[in-house]
Amino acid sequence: MLPADSGLKIEAGESRGQSAGAEAGEGDGGRVCYVNGGLVPEAEARISILDHALLYGDGVFDTVIAWDGRLFRLDDHIDRLFRSMAAVAIPTPVSREELRDLTIRAVRANKLDNAYVKWIVTRGSNDTPLMDPAGCAANLIILVRPYIHRYAPDSRSGLRLKTAAIRRPPGQVLSPQIKSLNYLNLVLAKIEAKSAQADEALLLDIHGRVCEAPGYNVFVASRGTLLTPQHDILEGITRASVMEIAAQQAVPLRICDVELYDAYAAEEVFLTSTAGGLVPVVEVDGRVIGEGRPGPLFARFSKAYQEMIASPDWGTAVHGEQKN
Repeated sequence: MLPADSGLKIEAGESRGQSAGAEAGEGDGGRVCYVNGGLVPEAEARISILDHALLYGDGVFDTVIAWDGRLFRLDDHIDRLFRSMAAVAIPTPVSREELRDLTIRAVRANKLDNAYVKWIVTRGSNDTPLMDPAGCAANLIILVRPYIHRYAPDSRSGLRLKTAAIRRPPGQVLSPQIKSLNYLNLVLAKIEAKSAQADEALLLDIHGRVCEAPGYNVFVASRGTLLTPQHDILEGITRASVMEIAAQQAVPLRICDVELYDAYAAEEVFLTSTAGGLVPVVEVDGRVIGEGRPGPLFARFSKAYQEMIASPDWGTAVHGEQKN
């Protein structure tokens, strides 16, 4: 029976769901996730309707990918999740090592080599619908899906961006380094772009400088130099990978203020994210970028990034021994 005073709770299996999750992953081939302390069939996963994540968007998340049986830059993503929890004063529900092990277990249970993994840490519930977080117990959710291809590497097309009227909040409002569950600002920008028949939004800061796209960092190739914004952005891990590739390939790179003019007049523009990798942009506010198709710099960086995520040097093995 569901407790009448605490909202919906998990009802799957023994040991808070571990047996049910193992059976689902090993028997019927269905998706499983980690929630309330155990692996359960995704269709049976439940959290309390009084969880502050649901009531107030009070929680944090992070995303990591597995490629060819390896979790790419796993420790970097774990560190960022723990920084987000510290910044919003959510007690860590598991240790770093436990999160590593649970993530590997969840990917294995879903029998995936190439996977999209999302960690969600909710504030939890204190059995009242009020904003006071006192008494809440944090809850960890690990969602695993097949890798989501947002862009085919051999495609000759790219995204059309529209500058959103809504601006990215400055760090004085909420630090962009916190991957919080309140992404309404980015959702509204995306709705605006889609309403204008664009593929994605481009967000500016309150001073009119380029920040990011919803869920993406931005790179602009201008007069032989790669530019990436420095203010009011998430310092993405894929962004860091691109910066490392730039250093390896001796491509000049500047972390600086990027104006809309720089994007409009750029030879190339591309976006980066964990979930999507590198994605080319062919149009910004009706201005055709370069020759209107993915450019040579994007091709070089995309190839190098694919090699990077496939390298055992950057990956944590999911299925025991790493593949060669």
